[in-house]
Amino acid sequence: MRSRSRVWGGTTVVVLSGLLVAGCGGGGKDTADGNAGQAGKAASGGYPVSVTDCMGAKTTFSGAPKRIVTSNASGLELLLRLGAGDQVIGTGFPPGKGTLPGTLDTQAQKIKVLSQTVIPKEKLLGSGADLYIDTFASMGSMGGGGMGDAPTAEEFKAAGIKHIYLKSTACAAQSKSPVTDLSAVEADITSLGAVTGTSAQAQKLVAGMKAKVAAVQKAVSGTAQSNRPTYFFFDYDAGTKQPSATCNRQIANAVITLAGARNVFADCAGDYKQVGWEDVIAKNPEWIQLGVRNRGSEAANKKAFDEAEQWLKSNPATKGLKAVKEGHFLRIGSEQTTIAGVENADTVEAIAKTLYPGKVA
Repeated sequence: MRSRSRVWGGTTVVVLSGLLVAGCGGGGKDTADGNAGQAGKAASGGYPVSVTDCMGAKTTFSGAPKRIVTSNASGLELLLRLGAGDQVIGTGFPPGKGTLPGTLDTQAQKIKVLSQTVIPKEKLLGSGADLYIDTFASMGSMGGGGMGDAPTAEEFKAAGIKHIYLKSTACAAQSKSPVTDLSAVEADITSLGAVTGTSAQAQKLVAGMKAKVAAVQKAVSGTAQSNRPTYFFFDYDAGTKQPSATCNRQIANAVITLAGARNVFADCAGDYKQVGWEDVIAKNPEWIQLGVRNRGSEAANKKAFDEAEQWLKSNPATKGLKAVKEGHFLRIGSEQTTIAGVENADTVEAIAKTLYPGKVA
């Protein structure tokens, strides 16, 4: 699927195939590039703009939305980075104080919190929003217990709320092939820019991501795939009784792959899967990322990383792993690895710097 423009009745209609195409179909690199070109037209007055959901249903905008509600912090962060924060009137799953960098944190703390978790149906429908940006097709993976009471398409329409998705996350489980690059995320950013009238900033963000990833790719290109270190993302906050495997449809698989590592659960078709510690032991990863969620301060984050590392070192099932015995731990947060966003490219760089010391500038 590619973006395309049509002229109907003298009006240029920009049709964008994505808040992510790659998450739904495997993610060719031309997707984000194509959308970026059309988004530029939208920035110069090219409304209406259309985006599609995971199943291809189209939502059209005749102008920039003025009252946006986001389902969680990731959608909110993207809007803030795009400079569309003044269009946001509320969010669910708000970012904790100190979890976003610099001025983004200050802006985020001013956004009305509609729920600490999934926004209740009636509150969402009565919020006065004209757009709801959904990060996940099912909020179960965010601790929301599923979306059984989510508004129907008819209820959204009756309330005057357009409903779109960040497809790089929402469509991940439906992807027909592994996600191995960030074109999905780049397409989301490009499309959000087109929808909110911030395409120029979207293009800057995408260009910055591409440059970082390209530099890493060049640095690790001399290492054959078979010689690249094996890597396990340890989602400490998801619980230690039964580990959660990050599979090949999850954006983290792309982050790990681009950084020059081999995700030990890349053979798992899906986004996440509950496995047993015996499965991790059988993979015997060379490196383990201590994926803890941002606590809002360096001290709190250090404590969480320390706890995750100590658990691996003291648990009989994991203390014999190659990575544990050699102290091969990476202290990089969960959100920037598993949730689509600008910082995915930063994480690619951070992982590569650890695994390939001296090679990545």
